[in-house]
Amino acid sequence: MIATKTKNAVAAAIVGSALLLSGCGVFSKELRTELIIDSSPEKVWSALTDFEQFPNWNPMIRKVEGQPEPGEKLSVFVQAKGAKGMAFTPTVTKVEPNRELRWLGTLGISGLFDGEHIFTLEATDDNSIKFVHREQFNGLLIPILMPFIQEDTLRGFGDMNLALKTLVEGLK
Repeated sequence: MIATKTKNAVAAAIVGSALLLSGCGVFSKELRTELIIDSSPEKVWSALTDFEQFPNWNPMIRKVEGQPEPGEKLSVFVQAKGAKGMAFTPTVTKVEPNRELRWLGTLGISGLFDGEHIFTLEATDDNSIKFVHREQFNGLLIPILMPFIQEDTLRGFGDMNLALKTLVEGLK
């Protein structure tokens, strides 16, 4: 009986500490890139949501199956150049045509290592688009896993951004 109470107290202390630390940002990390694309939001959006064409131009997100609709489950395979690939099944969380697309993936159990992938198109004063490509990571495994994925992820974002820019600007 005492051993069970001790185990429960230790578990409560661990969970409580994790919750306190999560408020300090220890279990949260955002990776962000951006660039200017000289094109309309409609053309950028069209390329970004034409998942069937990703293998033909996207050097990071090699495959996406599913529809860009809120609540839709996607099948995604990502592999930055020189990195190990990863398959996952995120859920589309937001679709605002010509402005924003988001999907949320989890590693096993929600709360361990979750990533919300976010693409934002922001109009500029000179009829271009600021393309913001980011991912908001949250979960208990952030301090352990981020050092292993941060560099490859940022490189993959940059490679994808340039490929999207090249593709869309070539459609003029």
